[in-house]
Amino acid sequence: GVTAEETKIAIRSIRRDALEKFKAQKKKSEITEDDLRNAEKDIQDLTDKYIREVDDCTKKKEAEILSI
Repeated sequence: GVTAEETKIAIRSIRRDALEKFKAQKKKSEITEDDLRNAEKDIQDLTDKYIREVDDCTKKKEAEILSI
């Protein structure tokens, strides 16, 4: 199966790809500096949310295993 660490790496990879796309749009003047900052914040918030969910699932599974 997929490990928690592999899932976190995938989430961070998606974050990196998304940031690169927004930075490219900024470079082409398709979005403003404010748009880029807002996108960076939103992407980081989503990244943090999903990393927390992975950590929560891992903790629950560990507790489940230890209670057996």
